[in-house]
Amino acid sequence: KELCQFGKRIEKKLVDMNKKQLWLIEEVKKDTGKYFDRSYLHKIEVGELATPGIISSISKILEIPSPK
Repeated sequence: KELCQFGKRIEKKLVDMNKKQLWLIEEVKKDTGKYFDRSYLHKIEVGELATPGIISSISKILEIPSPK
């Protein structure tokens, strides 16, 4: 599946920061205290899921705008 705009933003920012998806996953888990894994991240990146708490955590950690 193709990445949605927010997914593209996530991947571009990870590349810019020289960080891996695993780093982001760990940071989101620490920030939210919620379960979060690679498949969950993938579903967010392709637009299948849009859990508000997770989205805002990703936006905060990566310092990117949340999707509208």
